[in-house]
Amino acid sequence: MLDLSDRRVVMFDFDGTVADTKASIVSTATRALTEFGLSEDELGDVSRLIGPPFPEAFQQVYGLSAADAQLVTECYRSIYATLGVEAWPLFEGMRELVRELRAAHKTVCVATSKRQHILDKALTDEGMYDAFDLKVGKPSDEPFSKAQTIALVLDLTGATANDAVMVGDRHHDVDGAIACGVPCVGVTYGGTGDYAELAGAGACRVVDTVAQLAEVLLGSAHESASVGVQQ
Repeated sequence: MLDLSDRRVVMFDFDGTVADTKASIVSTATRALTEFGLSEDELGDVSRLIGPPFPEAFQQVYGLSAADAQLVTECYRSIYATLGVEAWPLFEGMRELVRELRAAHKTVCVATSKRQHILDKALTDEGMYDAFDLKVGKPSDEPFSKAQTIALVLDLTGATANDAVMVGDRHHDVDGAIACGVPCVGVTYGGTGDYAELAGAGACRVVDTVAQLAEVLLGSAHESASVGVQQ
């Protein structure tokens, strides 16, 4: 099994990986799509939107035209912009994990399809903006894939694929990482992607809790830190 504890650059997706944003994304998208005219039956499982970037997600999941997807995205963003810290609570243990990774001299980054200004606001609201060495979101609504985001993080950190590991909750994260030659750890604790999706896409490991993720990313360093806390 691939040992990831020596990877010096750790990249996290944001939604469903760092923060529990499923409820806020689903409720906002449901409202935007309902205002656009979709019925409850047509909406189905709105959480399918979590993962791919907007506005492309509305095209992929609901078959909207590019123009209509942009209209729905604009409505979504107008609603989402009014939300506060309750929209992006950190998963339990995530704050401590990021701190532990930094203490282990790793470069800790966010690589997400979330718009950059929203990512910055969410991290600031949670008091985590300075906890990450690098925060890379989507600069605009122009197409910008997860692979491009990961490649940009590698470039900005001066890392090679062998230096890095990606962490994400959907197959889009795994696909983007593999395209860059970076291994990806899949997480299921966000309630979005499941084991079948993540392992099927090629995730090198799939974990169910933040504690399990810490063990994968830190190995014996995490065990030592845990013992220190207990003492």
